[in-house]
Amino acid sequence: MKKSKRSKMQAVTFSLVLCLLLTLTVTACGSGNGNSASKPNSSPNSAVNEPGGTTNETNTEEKTTDEEMKPEAGAKLMIWEAKEQLEYMKQVAADFEKEYGVPVTVEEMAGGDQGARLATDGPSKLAADVLTLPHDQIGQAVKAGLLLPNDVFEEETKSTMVATAVQASSYDGILYGYPKSVETYALFYNKDLIPDAPKTWDDVIAFADTYNNPKENKFAIMWEFVGYYSYPFIGSFGGYIYGDNNTNFKDIGLNNEGTIKGFTFLQSLKKILPLNAGDITYDVKTQLFQEGKLAMNIDGPWSIAAFKENVNLGVAPLPKGPDGQDSLSFSGVKSYYVNSYTEYPVAGRLFAHFASNKENQLKNFEMTGAIPASIEAGEAPEIKDDPIIGGFFEQFQNSVPMPSVSEIKSVWEPLKAAFVSLWNDSNLDVKQTLDKTVTTIQADLESK
Repeated sequence: MKKSKRSKMQAVTFSLVLCLLLTLTVTACGSGNGNSASKPNSSPNSAVNEPGGTTNETNTEEKTTDEEMKPEAGAKLMIWEAKEQLEYMKQVAADFEKEYGVPVTVEEMAGGDQGARLATDGPSKLAADVLTLPHDQIGQAVKAGLLLPNDVFEEETKSTMVATAVQASSYDGILYGYPKSVETYALFYNKDLIPDAPKTWDDVIAFADTYNNPKENKFAIMWEFVGYYSYPFIGSFGGYIYGDNNTNFKDIGLNNEGTIKGFTFLQSLKKILPLNAGDITYDVKTQLFQEGKLAMNIDGPWSIAAFKENVNLGVAPLPKGPDGQDSLSFSGVKSYYVNSYTEYPVAGRLFAHFASNKENQLKNFEMTGAIPASIEAGEAPEIKDDPIIGGFFEQFQNSVPMPSVSEIKSVWEPLKAAFVSLWNDSNLDVKQTLDKTVTTIQADLESK
């Protein structure tokens, strides 16, 4: 955000909060009713929700903190939460009510449904005050005016959360989310077959030379040949999908020098995994890993349950590239967001901030296994010393958020096709193949 816009937003936030405090001390601001639409940010048309919005009041005091903020008189909140996190959220709600005196109702809502329901129910005042969204849904929600910025707690959020989570919870330079959990893929390894995780791809190649036996279905490493898992061979080498952190679809980087180098390196790995891409599916590699024939498996936390019972499991960051560079993975981030139509924007902000603090992220991990986005939570012994979760958290810090612009839909199929064809046919020219891929993507974008 440009400095002038940020300062204006802060000024509006200060004046609105000051107005609220005056209301609570019987000095009228609007109607004084706890349900009044004149409360700070109670409408998506309020000044704070408009970058660069102005106000007649000026306030040069330091940014308001949660200690100075007080919920609106008579505030009550409804929170949407997915089934798997329902019990956790009920505990957080009870703790918040105890601390702030605000009653909180938790309503079950599948994670994938919350964004769509906010779009339909938000304007009619039927949506939750605070909800959870995956980061690739916030662009649409922001454009529709459905979310309030994380303005009051912006600096604290930026300093306490992993940078990738902050980036993923922002749109057009403005932070909206309060990060709660993260996920990415990493390197699963069977400690009975390879006691120590390899640090580099050279280490993986050296191990494969001694372990591989295709006739017995014994392989050193596998990953799925879809676009999601191709990113380490793009971003780690200086390539990118779209410019400006995957937001500028007019700048496609899939045939630049870095991507060409990465996919050339990818082709060289066929010697340690002599199978066609179509033969390497999720089910195939999962079964081989469970049977103790596959030593290493690039996968995500969603597969932990499939392996914990029958594999001496370890998880580590992806191997470093041939030049010693970290391997960058794609990642997902879930954050709390405050509904712009809430009648209680102050209480909503306070709840989102409270629910995403270090203590509650650790409670979430304890109860549901969700990997924290908080830097301090990630350093806690229960995370850092966990042989499985610690590996994912470490890899997340070398990750790039999945693109959230709608134009990413034009990329996945052409990228997968290039990924597969360059793997299956080592005689294909990498540059020519990627040039064709970019041409295909551009044609699809122009047809929209």
